[in-house]
Amino acid sequence: MNWVFVLVMYGLLVFGVFMIESAARHLGGVSKGALEQFGSVGAYYASKQKTFILIGSIAYFAAAFVDYRWIRWLGIPFYLVSLGLMGAVLMMPNSDEKVYQLQIGSLTFQPAQLGITAGILLIAWLLQDLPKLHRWFGAPFIKIGIIGVSAAVPFLMVMKMGDMGSALVWIPVCVVALIIGGIPFRYLTCMAFIGAGVLPLLYFVALPLVSERGPERIDTWLRMMNNRDVDIRGTAYAPYYISMAVGKAGWKGTGYKSDIESGSLIAKGFGSKTTFHNDYIFGVIGEEMGFRGSLLLLTAFAMLLIQGLFIAFYSRDVSGRLIACLVVALFFAHIFESIGMCVLIMPVTGIPLPLISYSGTFVVICMFLLGLVQSVWIHRNSRPEISVKPADA
Repeated sequence: MNWVFVLVMYGLLVFGVFMIESAARHLGGVSKGALEQFGSVGAYYASKQKTFILIGSIAYFAAAFVDYRWIRWLGIPFYLVSLGLMGAVLMMPNSDEKVYQLQIGSLTFQPAQLGITAGILLIAWLLQDLPKLHRWFGAPFIKIGIIGVSAAVPFLMVMKMGDMGSALVWIPVCVVALIIGGIPFRYLTCMAFIGAGVLPLLYFVALPLVSERGPERIDTWLRMMNNRDVDIRGTAYAPYYISMAVGKAGWKGTGYKSDIESGSLIAKGFGSKTTFHNDYIFGVIGEEMGFRGSLLLLTAFAMLLIQGLFIAFYSRDVSGRLIACLVVALFFAHIFESIGMCVLIMPVTGIPLPLISYSGTFVVICMFLLGLVQSVWIHRNSRPEISVKPADA
């Protein structure tokens, strides 16, 4: 067991519970009975997050102690189930901003999150085992096709749902899969030039067809980056005030659970109050904990990701290396996007911060993926037993 990996993960989870309690205290919509039981709205959401962490702990240790060679066989059924769920969501007659969410009883989750988990398992399995069937499957073009098809279908479906953030995380995952999968540098260079050439077509033609809010958010971000006039009461409302809250916090910040008297913009109601506890939680962390708290958070994430790469280095096979590196790429994409949109280095994408945001099933999926990485470490020295049949006399 890689205990540094475990301790950093649970340290982030505990920190996230405390920050959720602070960020969610401005929310409404909680029953009177729940308020009497928990004392505040923030404590109510923090308690729910603790429940999901307990469920995630079961998923984590189950994935860690079971050899990942067996878990990766779930790639195909997980992949097909996730595509089916995303297809069901697309067929739902719902036009609100949460169209990409699926509700089963009292449980609400995003099928896109299950899709990328299944995609990681599927890519790791195919790139490991298909070349064993025939060397033709080990050719660079075939590997590129396997990764491209495995990612393109859920990517387009997620974009159609309007969840641009969950779709964009496929890009670094695919890039890392190509590199770890052994694609030669000349192929990667050619693909990079082709991608740069079609980027304007994707932005001006394809993106407006699959996402209504995507072009508007990117345009708002570009205007803010170039100090041009934006509507801070409209599309630029949330990014403007969240970045202001982070920027004015200074070294120490306004303090944990800061109020109006402390000068907190979030306590005054500026920004997206309904998403402070999930998508914009770094805005709360940056304002209340200041630069020092933000720096400690980034250091903890860096330790987690470096440990993931360390585990990948000691993997016994290609599939383990792919699983570890793709999980690191996924986490890095989420961290970069979630924090970046709070400090105006990324457009608003509406994506949770792993292990920190109140995200329900997403924290369970994150812990399951980290459990797979831990499994790569635990079983790094395991070798399949090879029985040799004695020769006939």
